[in-house]
Amino acid sequence: MNLTSSRGFQQLRKLISRQSCRALSQQDRPGYDVIVVGAGHAGTEAACAAARMGADTLLVTHKLETIGAMSCNPSFGGIGKGHLMREIDALDGVCARICDKSGVQYKVLNKRKGPAVWGPRAQIDRELYKQHLQTEVNNTENLTVLAAPVEDLILTNTGSDVVKQQCGGIILDNGERVLGKTVVMTTGTFLRGCINIGLTVRPAGRLGDEPAVGLARSLEEAGFKLGRLKTGTPPRLDGRNIDYSKTTVMFGDDPPTPFSFMNDQVWIQAKDQLKCHMTRTTEAVEKIVMETLHLNKHVQEEITGPRYCPSIESKILRFKRKQHQVWLEPEGFSSSVVYPNGISCTMPEEHQLRLVRSIPGLEKCDIVQPGYGVEYDYIDPRQLNPSLETLLIQNLFLAGQINGTTGYEEAAAQGIMAGINAALKAQEKSAFTLDRTEAYIGVLIDDLTTLGTNEPYRMFTSRAEFRLALRPDNADTRLTRKGYKVGCVREIRFRRSESSRLKLEEAVSALSSLTMPLTHWFKLLNLPATNNRNDRNGMEVLSLPYITIEQLIQGFPEVLGFLQDDTLLKERLKTEAMYVNELKDQLEEMEEVRQDEELLLPEDLDYDSLCMSTDAKSKLAEARPATIAAASRIPGMTPAAILILLRHVKRRTRSKVKDSNVASQPTDSLS
Repeated sequence: MNLTSSRGFQQLRKLISRQSCRALSQQDRPGYDVIVVGAGHAGTEAACAAARMGADTLLVTHKLETIGAMSCNPSFGGIGKGHLMREIDALDGVCARICDKSGVQYKVLNKRKGPAVWGPRAQIDRELYKQHLQTEVNNTENLTVLAAPVEDLILTNTGSDVVKQQCGGIILDNGERVLGKTVVMTTGTFLRGCINIGLTVRPAGRLGDEPAVGLARSLEEAGFKLGRLKTGTPPRLDGRNIDYSKTTVMFGDDPPTPFSFMNDQVWIQAKDQLKCHMTRTTEAVEKIVMETLHLNKHVQEEITGPRYCPSIESKILRFKRKQHQVWLEPEGFSSSVVYPNGISCTMPEEHQLRLVRSIPGLEKCDIVQPGYGVEYDYIDPRQLNPSLETLLIQNLFLAGQINGTTGYEEAAAQGIMAGINAALKAQEKSAFTLDRTEAYIGVLIDDLTTLGTNEPYRMFTSRAEFRLALRPDNADTRLTRKGYKVGCVREIRFRRSESSRLKLEEAVSALSSLTMPLTHWFKLLNLPATNNRNDRNGMEVLSLPYITIEQLIQGFPEVLGFLQDDTLLKERLKTEAMYVNELKDQLEEMEEVRQDEELLLPEDLDYDSLCMSTDAKSKLAEARPATIAAASRIPGMTPAAILILLRHVKRRTRSKVKDSNVASQPTDSLS
């Protein structure tokens, strides 16, 4: 094999991947630009992103067959999480495209509200997802895969008083050293992970996989502040014994909406989607939970778990005598396994079976795999730069649950950003970051690196100050060009995105050029007469909820006829029009807040006197932020509250300056 040729070199890499159990000597192991440790959703996005940027990348995982495994629920997206998916895709990430060819049901959540907070979501076939993702990884140029446990990092002293160490690679469990210019750690729940079922505890990152103990010890010895979190998963059920007549059926959308901007449709027709079902817990479930608390170590542990996706034990302890929804989600076309979303539990297996059979429709159900809890170490994310490089060790990046987040989407979002920045660092280029006014990814990373987290962090639309501008439909126009400039977006996607953007701009321009009094618009469109004679352009008219783009096309075929056959463009145009006025105001507010982010807040500010919601006032009074920027990062703080605060402080400052000027004026002596 000719190792001097690029092709021969890649063949050697693939050979190493296939024969990864064979130990090579240090001189046989080539160095890499980027090494990614862990092949979950953060790791695969990081590795593929770095490789797309031309970086020579190595992806290291415990087992090749678990690449892309969905350890918990078989779904992607949702409210807030769907925004992250669209943004990952806009940066040419892989998970959205894989979902579009492995889903069993697609549904956009929150449709009763405006498009800015819609949540694209899909039930996924576990095996199809793994199969397609592994194919994607194995066929990605510049990317090599190696199956081997990682025991330690290669660290050297920098000689600097600020950052004393730098990472130069990894050490495998057999002692072999693999050199790398940068390293991305995406070890998920594997850092000193352990699984709890009842009172039984076993070391594991997930069921069937060993924990990463050496890495956790190395990070601790390097000076990182570690915390402990926990999460859990429900038992898997045999769907063949479920009585669905006692449940409520939930259908997918017709037509299904793709995640990826590269796809006009998903791989299956609406009629072929699998059904989901919903049932509820009973008093018997609560009784079983209360009877088994003394047998449940995971519940007894004083370790913080996910507040927004809690176990059934936690829900019952917090909300007694209440029925809780249980979503029965199929795990695939070729599988009879059903995932009961909503009853994550960690009691002994025999009591899990009792609990399951106490739920309507599941009386004769069998458990295929018991539910279990996982405890694991995480790094305080305030020890990271916005690029996700650690503050303590140069060239080391962290992404995913190791930073205290929960969920595939949050992990993937961090993974793609860490992979991009690791490649840029290896290429000696400036970091790529996103502001919280630009993307939900920016909100996620800013929250983590400035506020930290004491519970598994989950993305919600309420965390974004400027939701109207950060919609799922416009993620490509916000981010794809930025990604293309740094090299993480391929030419084919950039051209498609630019084509869509130019078409939308042309459509907006055409509509905006049509201006006439509202009375004329209503007459033209055969609507009830109005006395409003103010001029309105086409975009403003389309913003009215009862006006459709089809009506306008019929009224102005010579101007708008080019829209007739482009369904996607018409949908995007209607969404743009819905927010045309509000977005203009919000963009002005965004700029106002951005210009005054470092404005200092008075220490004696009486937050109770402000004209805002009680919740906002209490959060501000408790946190007492030093600046407007700090106030805007308080979880759940609304844009309206920040704007009220900003304008109040400005008025107060102007008033004090005015009073000071008056007091300093000379006065005439009294005779």
